[in-house]
Amino acid sequence: MDLDTPVVILCGGQGTRIREVSDRLPKGMVDIGGRPILWHIMKLFSHYGYHRFILCLGYKSWEIKQFFLDYRTHLSDFRLALTENDHSPKFLKGQADENWDITFAETGLEAGTGARLRRIRQYIDTPHFMMTYGDGVSAVDIDNLVKTHVAAGRVGTVTGVHPTSKFGEMRVDGDVVEEFNEKPTQVTGWVSGGYFVFNRSFLDEYLSDDEDLFLEAEPLQKLARDQQLTVNKHDEFWAAMDTYKDYQALNELWATGSAPWKVWDDDRS
Repeated sequence: MDLDTPVVILCGGQGTRIREVSDRLPKGMVDIGGRPILWHIMKLFSHYGYHRFILCLGYKSWEIKQFFLDYRTHLSDFRLALTENDHSPKFLKGQADENWDITFAETGLEAGTGARLRRIRQYIDTPHFMMTYGDGVSAVDIDNLVKTHVAAGRVGTVTGVHPTSKFGEMRVDGDVVEEFNEKPTQVTGWVSGGYFVFNRSFLDEYLSDDEDLFLEAEPLQKLARDQQLTVNKHDEFWAAMDTYKDYQALNELWATGSAPWKVWDDDRS
């Protein structure tokens, strides 16, 4: 796989469980440290050299388009002299130039995740593509993810993670509690953390034009039944922004200056 492989990000959701901060925004635009969570995800992939992105848009898609159309003004200091004939801003520092090639794809307001993915297949012009959701940050080693996919030779690869439990966990023997772990602790089993790699054939062989098609249902279930789904095990940091508590926790981590998912190093972040 070369660095021209596109990264598809599903960012059309409404964030109904985090309405305190997403009522007027698509979920991907909810911020961590003043930057949309979508930006954090893209920074991870670009750290590993991947610069092509396909954004599957839906709810309030204009908010995402507008952010990138005004990208430099969002993230830079600039001077604006309204008395001049030229009213364009004069950027001073933090110009926020990224080597990103972004396709903004309108995939419908109510479409399922599988339907959204199917609708951008005309933009996938490489043998493989990566995919993730627009609401989760992680320190996933993207190079290792790609190597795992290529080495296995299967149609798809999913990153398996141990999420943090939202409840206190107990180890019991019969009716006796032997150990009580106050939250948060890591769940011992594997769950899907997103961060997929697929062969392009997945789009035609496992997806359909059904508006209600969800990637996590029949497509991935069939891929698993066919023994064509590899797991990329990730034991390090992963977190989804599902609730207001998640929003607070991720912003608190960013404020410390040592957010676990910030693997890039530049003076603009």
